[in-house]
Parts: sequence; C-alpha cells; structure tokens
Amino acid sequence: MDRIRELASKKAAVIFTKSSCDMCHSIKALFYQLGASPAIHELDQEPSGREMEKALQKLGCSPSVPAVFIGGRFVGSSKDIISLHLDGSLKQKLIDAGAIWIRDLASKKTEVIFTKSSCCMCHSIKQLFYELGASPTIHELDKEPSGREMEKALQQLRCSPFVPAVFIGGRHVGLPKDIISLYFDRIRDLASKKAAVIFTKSSCCMCHSIKQLFYELGASPAIHELDQEPSGREMEKALQRLGCSPSVPAVFIGGRYIGSSKDVISLHLDGSLKQMLIDAGAIWF
Repeated sequence: MDRIRELASKKAAVIFTKSSCDMCHSIKALFYQLGASPAIHELDQEPSGREMEKALQKLGCSPSVPAVFIGGRFVGSSKDIISLHLDGSLKQKLIDAGAIWIRDLASKKTEVIFTKSSCCMCHSIKQLFYELGASPTIHELDKEPSGREMEKALQQLRCSPFVPAVFIGGRHVGLPKDIISLYFDRIRDLASKKAAVIFTKSSCCMCHSIKQLFYELGASPAIHELDQEPSGREMEKALQRLGCSPSVPAVFIGGRYIGSSKDVISLHLDGSLKQMLIDAGAIWF
C-alpha cells in the first residue's frame, strides 16, 4: 500500500492500468486530450503488479483498474472520471494539481509559441508574429530546464512536429504548414494597403521592368522585395498558393491580384492597365 501511495504522489496525475483494458486506454486518451501527461503504471507489465492490484483493492479501488490519482489523491475509476469530465470539473482538478501545465502556460498570454533555438521554421514563425505587430511569449524548449517534459506534453497534445507549436487564446492553432496560411492574411493585408502593390525580388530583371512601367505611367506602387524581407520565403510560398506563377513579379491593383509580368504587359498593350490604375486611385491628376 505504501508503494501505491508513493507512486501516486510522484506526479500530478497517475493512472494504474492494464495494457489489455479497453477502458484504461479510453481514460488515458481522455487525459492526453485534456493536455495532461499522467504517469502510467501497467499492472500486467509490472514485476509486482499482482501485489499492487491487491493494494489498490484494499484502498477501495473497485474495479482495480483504471485507478486514477490526481494530486496524490484517489479520484476514482473510469465511471468517476467520466462523470467528472462531463460536469466540467476534471480539467480544473488537473489544472489545480499542476497536471496540465502546457495548457496553463499557453493561456497566460494571447499568443504563445513553443520553439527551439536551432529550428529555422521557428524563427520564421516568430518573425511573422512580430511583423503582424504581436508580442508572443516564446518558450525555447532547448533552453528551458523542463524542456524535455514540455516536449513530451506537446507530443501528447498531438503536436507533430512538436515545434513550433503556436497557441492563440489558449488554443493550439497548428503546425508550420497550418501557420503558413497566416501569410495569406499578411499578403492580402499588404496588397490592400496601397492602390498598387508589387511583390518582387531585387535580382529579378522582369520585376525591374514592371516597376519601371508603373513609374512611367505615373503610379507609385508599394514595392515588397521578397529577397530582402525576413519572412520572404514564406511570403513567396503564400503567393504561389494564391496562384501567382511565377511568384514574382506579383501585381495587385485595388487589392486584387492582376497577374505576373505577362499579364501586366498584355493589359498595357491593350490600353487597359492605365485605366485600371486610374480607377484604383493609383494614378491621379
């Protein structure tokens, strides 16, 4: 019995289970979904499993598994846990015991990012948030004393890969491939800030030609050089996903994507480009 109490108090959440027990699997999955990383003791895989099962029964655990302890206190078996979950009190118990600390960290500020200092994509995601005017809380797992435990907790939350893991308003937003969609908003925001906007690269000859054409027509477009932007690669990917092919030059007039160099030249040759710029307010007299 002392062995059970000792194990039950070593971590904020502890579950005694059997690997063959379906309900045990369900309870473990519920804890993982709530953001907890309980210590699991499979009695059918423990050398002293039979003795531990008897001790649990003497403590009033009926059936013996799953037996759930939170904050060192026996909370109940599957029926009790499900009841606590349904009335909304299970999660609070886990938070109060410190069993859900990733969620707690993630909800302390509007934007929270778990990263590693050696991760290139992490740097890009952080830079995106800074460019959008946000000041996210950053947790570098390779610099945190409890980084490994945090990493495991993120994996339990099904963050794969586990960094960068972005939380907004306490909710897990997604992975790099999900966050890249935020660049769509960044592109659209930039494209709508001025009547004429051109995304270019400083090394692109055709980009220079298109810019020169706009200047000759009397327009002063906003120019965004992707090879000089900190998040240029991600912006280029977003442009490609928006249908910009090639990605540069990408021309927007009145917030609407007009096309690349071939499209702009065609519009100029048929005389409609200048009128589009006038209608959008990019050329005034």
